Amino acid sequence: MKAHLLYADRDFDFSAEVDELHRDLERDLQLDGLLLTMAKGDRFLLDISRRVLHESLEDVDAILYRQAVLADCIEHEESVRELYSLVVSALEDRRGLLWGIRSGRPQTTLGGAVNQLEAFAARLGELRQLADDHLERVRSEGFRNLFDSIRHDLDDEYLGMLRRQLRQLHFRDGVLLSARLDRDNSGIDYVLRSPGAKRPRWRERVGLAPRTSYSFSITPRDEAAGNELDDLTNRGLNHVANAAAQAADHIESYFKLFREELGFYVSCLNLRAELLSRGAPVVFPTPVPPAPVRFSCTDLRDASLTLQAAGPVVGNDTDADDRPLVVVTGANSGGKTTFLRSVGIAQLMMQCGMYVTASSYQASVRSAVFTHFGREEDASMRSGRLDDELRRMDAIVAALKRHAVVLFNESFSGTNEREGSEIGRQVVQALLERDVTVFFVTHQFDLADGFRRSQPSTTRFLRAERAADGRPSYKLTVADPLATSFAVDVYRRIGGFGEGEGEGEGEAPRAEGGVRAAETAEPDIGGAGRGEAVSQRKG
Repeated sequence: MKAHLLYADRDFDFSAEVDELHRDLERDLQLDGLLLTMAKGDRFLLDISRRVLHESLEDVDAILYRQAVLADCIEHEESVRELYSLVVSALEDRRGLLWGIRSGRPQTTLGGAVNQLEAFAARLGELRQLADDHLERVRSEGFRNLFDSIRHDLDDEYLGMLRRQLRQLHFRDGVLLSARLDRDNSGIDYVLRSPGAKRPRWRERVGLAPRTSYSFSITPRDEAAGNELDDLTNRGLNHVANAAAQAADHIESYFKLFREELGFYVSCLNLRAELLSRGAPVVFPTPVPPAPVRFSCTDLRDASLTLQAAGPVVGNDTDADDRPLVVVTGANSGGKTTFLRSVGIAQLMMQCGMYVTASSYQASVRSAVFTHFGREEDASMRSGRLDDELRRMDAIVAALKRHAVVLFNESFSGTNEREGSEIGRQVVQALLERDVTVFFVTHQFDLADGFRRSQPSTTRFLRAERAADGRPSYKLTVADPLATSFAVDVYRRIGGFGEGEGEGEGEAPRAEGGVRAAETAEPDIGGAGRGEAVSQRKG
């Protein structure tokens, strides 16, 4: 009996470890808040959510399979949570029983296994009842196959047989064994017999037939004889004790796997409820094959930012079909990094079978998602910023496969613009030649304009614009890069005053309506991209 809620034909491997590239991905996309919301304080759900999110599906049908299962979960949320609670309770029953299933003594092992199997039998009966109640209500292949298998494997005949055998294994009338004598009169070939064979036939009982068995009694104080009888009993019970313990382990492993796979969908329900409460759009995306390149969205929002911001987050509309390179330029604190994160998070959510925070979203399935965000210099001064960027790029290249997507945020800005632009140009060109999709946020005009001149038909240029009053709109529009470094923005952000006179030193300009866009602690000198607004508000 298998759960198969995450894959149609196999179990999910929850033993895979999260590597350094995945940790970079979590850090750059700020996934901590999203994962914590999914877990809702449950460390088990936190671990499950992280593992599934990082194991991206590369097959469109596999993604649609999970979407259908999640759609059933959304439609029947109360029943799904009841099912999850049942599975968790079954495993808690296991922990609540004090039994010596691994004690090494067959009698103790058997007693513990029987107690555990009786508790599991009750939960299996409840599971069967839930399957009966909900089979006709669900639509997804995953849930229908699950409930069909439960009804078939846990039918009335099986459950009745299980209960009868467990009653027999208590041996309330004693243990009946058979054995043969070896040449030295020692016992061999011990076999446990059915208790029903213990009672002699009626002719023997009334003395009309010869006796087929003989008995003797030992005194209660004969400790040596008692130990010998225990030893004989353990020999006879050894095989059945091992079989009962293995059966208990098998059912326990089923409940564990069931909890892991169903737990991911419960986490998705937790996140969806929080996103909807914050007014974010939630929709199932449309995954398409890797080639040709497809990417289009309407009102795409950064899910992590949505969970942190005090108000609504601005979404973006983009169409980059048949354009494997997207270059984003424009003013500081204009929403460039936020857009980049929204793309990365949406791609991850789509490829693990989830919804995304957008009104519509269509994208090619990618073999992997990588991020390369600009960072501060190594505090230990063992390497410079550019050295660190190149080291991280080397790690990405080593893990890269065709049809991946790489998100660059102010990369290769640890040197002057001419050298940084040349490094960026060569890296991006090499990735494009390997059928890798690239999103690149940059302040380097030479880099952006170089792609505008060399390959305009396969590149989508987006620019962070300002509203009529000069304030950021947090909207990206299709526009060519501008030959400006937005020095006024930099000046204001490191303590200068201009429009909006009177703001405190080091404070960010106030967003429209008097709401300040919270900035990170470090000023964005030189276009490092670390000054993107942590939260964005509509005016």
